[in-house]
Amino acid sequence: MEETPFLRRQTNWEELYFYQKANSLYQMTFAFAKRFLKKGDRTIDQMVQAARSGKQNIVEGSTDGVTSTEMELKLLNVARGSLKELKEDYEDYITSRHLTKWTFGHHRYNQMLVFCRTHNLLADYQPYFEKWNDEEMANTAITLCHMVDKMMTTYCKQLEKKFITEGGIKERMTAARLGYRNSQKEEIKRLTNELNNAKKRIAELEKLLKEKENN
Repeated sequence: MEETPFLRRQTNWEELYFYQKANSLYQMTFAFAKRFLKKGDRTIDQMVQAARSGKQNIVEGSTDGVTSTEMELKLLNVARGSLKELKEDYEDYITSRHLTKWTFGHHRYNQMLVFCRTHNLLADYQPYFEKWNDEEMANTAITLCHMVDKMMTTYCKQLEKKFITEGGIKERMTAARLGYRNSQKEEIKRLTNELNNAKKRIAELEKLLKEKENN
């Protein structure tokens, strides 16, 4: 009988699109803060740390998910919270500098939306870090924050569904123990049947032997 694994398979977070976007967002935020925020501005640390938290908690969540789906969900929600804070900081920057937030109907909105949807890797965004002005970079970052959050929400729902059907590590360990016990019971049953068959065959042979001796 196949053993029931109680440790989940390690998720390769580098292949998750929302991690790739979150990593690009972190590097973009670092470049944005360096270019457009004054040295000593407390917002620099806040934004960079929020972007880093979004990225790192995806990594930690995927790692801890091997043993605990609950912990993975918790850390992914921490990541979502950090990116929402980051999104708010970018929106505050646009508002306080009297820049334009690109929304539906803006002549650059659809182009930006398509670019962010179809590009995940840092290499896709990095060439623009020194080319975009602050309005372009801030709007792109806000769009990425929104997309990452939406993707992570879908991913978390899938994890929650999997947790309901498969359980956590305690349930999987119990299933593994039950699987082992059932396999032991099946083996004992098989050996018992073999022993009974052997006894029956011995009895038949002894009977034949006595009949030959009597003849």
